[in-house]
Amino acid sequence: GVHRKLPEFLFFHPMNFNNTEHCLWGSCPERSLSTGIYMLLYLCVAAVVLLTICGNLLIIISICHFKQLHTPTNMLILSLAVSDCLVGVFVIPAALIWMIESCWLFSTLYRICFTFMSYFLTTMSIFNVALIAVDRYLALSKPFLYNKAVSLSTMCTVVLSVWILLLLYNIVLQYYNGSFEGLVMCLGNNFFIWSMVDLVLTFVLPCAVIIIFYVLVFFIAKKHASAIRELNSHTRNQTSKNMSDSMKSERKAAKVLGILVSVFLACLLPYFIYTVLEILQKFMMLVFLNSAINPVIYALFYPWFRRSVKLILTLQILCTDSTFIHIL
Repeated sequence: GVHRKLPEFLFFHPMNFNNTEHCLWGSCPERSLSTGIYMLLYLCVAAVVLLTICGNLLIIISICHFKQLHTPTNMLILSLAVSDCLVGVFVIPAALIWMIESCWLFSTLYRICFTFMSYFLTTMSIFNVALIAVDRYLALSKPFLYNKAVSLSTMCTVVLSVWILLLLYNIVLQYYNGSFEGLVMCLGNNFFIWSMVDLVLTFVLPCAVIIIFYVLVFFIAKKHASAIRELNSHTRNQTSKNMSDSMKSERKAAKVLGILVSVFLACLLPYFIYTVLEILQKFMMLVFLNSAINPVIYALFYPWFRRSVKLILTLQILCTDSTFIHIL
């Protein structure tokens, strides 16, 4: 049979500095799979793309439409959903087709777009999750200061600034790596230096922030749990009940977002291990498939998301004053 070469997903990632000899996107080998298998693979591609786009669109519509969901934390979730949705539009279809065909079937212009968007959106997702970790830590550790200092407009400004800064950073990164030069993308002269800078700035630092702050959140959540038990054992008045409910709500939010972060890191770590050790190339797809997993997490753990999806699918959001529907 014909040997099918693995798709070279990572030849052009700025951190994959050991593959500098590869400048071509390759020619298509002769197909060795049956038509039925190809149809099944492409149906799976369609399913993954639809899940990613539709799931994240439901999150985007929910947060944008319902006034009750306009909170600082939800602006970070909205930002993550936007980046995940764009991954579903620009990156996952081409990446999965590339995996199936073992060659690049699209135009040079789309290749440049695919390369840039995969770098930019992956980085944006990492920073979104890092911001969520910091946000949850501040909300749990300094609730009064958080409510006073972190407003909706402040969080929107922070999110917009991060998007702009990472967009500019990735344009500069691609330019100095030679990604925009000529019809064939080869690696620039400063490739190794930029590889190390990119590894530290877009993975090591944000992942360190994520891990450190969620460890702190874990200890704060344990402290809150002890405080709740103490309140319940000593008094049953309304004030203690309200405080207990508030602390439970914050702990639940931290728990759900902790699951989100854990899944994110589980999807991301194998890829970055590969970029350093050059092991198991197909783990690259986990980075992109994380964008499809996130809406499933929201559906499983957030009641407001399930309620908003029901209202969206039944077209009740088209009714007058639907933005003020009680969703929490």
